[in-house]
Amino acid sequence: MFTVFTRTLILYAVSVLAIRLMGKRQVGQLQPYEFVLALMIAELAAAPMENVGTPLLYGIVPILGMMLLHGLATLLSVKSTWFRRLLSGGPSVVIRRGVIQYDEMRRMCYTTTDLMEELRAQGYLNVADVCTAILETSGKLSVFPHGNKRPVTPEDMGISVSYEGIPQTLVVDGRVQKDHLKTCGLTESWLMDRLKPIGYSDPRDVLLASLDTQGRLFVQGKRDGDKMHLLQAMDENKVGW
Repeated sequence: MFTVFTRTLILYAVSVLAIRLMGKRQVGQLQPYEFVLALMIAELAAAPMENVGTPLLYGIVPILGMMLLHGLATLLSVKSTWFRRLLSGGPSVVIRRGVIQYDEMRRMCYTTTDLMEELRAQGYLNVADVCTAILETSGKLSVFPHGNKRPVTPEDMGISVSYEGIPQTLVVDGRVQKDHLKTCGLTESWLMDRLKPIGYSDPRDVLLASLDTQGRLFVQGKRDGDKMHLLQAMDENKVGW
């Protein structure tokens, strides 16, 4: 029993490593050849798990071989447009200028029901609101409404907006994120100078503290009844990330 458990842990670790090496994007949206690779990795890992008599290397070596092929296919896809289209195909326009492209949908085996379901998932109840819809190689549908149906933007209103970048988490579950402080060009003493006035003398009492690109510090404590604090912690013009 212990042998089976150990073999399962090893194969699980190798399989997770293989999927991670495919990159974060592939976990959420697989290209056709990557989907086949994921299925084969699962099958190759299952055989040695089920049969103790099968050498462990019979599962590990093929998985590593598949990852080598994946790396080669990815490299060729980057180098060659023809090879990339051969493996992954290309995007297909299923709605053009508000008109459903029936022939293209039929070629892609994409039904009207599929189209309407995806439009609803994107927040469009009426197909008449859609100007362009593109079926991507990953199987996802990219939808673009008619100009008079899209939300109003600050540019439409002639309003100038400030830069909005990724907020930096400075404290997570009571742990100071030193790398993020360094990215912001700040120190732990700077952080404590902002936390103490709102009742946190120890960062271990803080559930989350994040700093946005407008210089606003969001702080939430761990204690029951702790309020959310939002304060202007630094000059927006001095934000450098």
